[in-house]
Amino acid sequence: MATLHVLSHSPFSDSRLSSCLRLLGANDGLLLSGDAVYALQPGSAQLRALEMMPDSIGLFALDEDLTARGISAAQRAQVVDYPGFVELSCRFDKVNSWL
Repeated sequence: MATLHVLSHSPFSDSRLSSCLRLLGANDGLLLSGDAVYALQPGSAQLRALEMMPDSIGLFALDEDLTARGISAAQRAQVVDYPGFVELSCRFDKVNSWL
């Protein structure tokens, strides 16, 4: 069953991102929201880790949070708005929020 993993905490404050990356399945998706979009900063180890994910894993970033933090999405990341977030939640079998 494919899972959408939702991260909202800064990847610089704890290990949620690295823990999530270890658990991602082949057809899972990862949505970065809130401070988690900082993982997309150019040159960061977090971005390199995200870019190493298999192509079968979807990488998404919430547009509002990118804009609020002045971050541009990496080429690999698909930018979604709130309706897109809802669509992703329906597309995947399960949604796991990393609280």
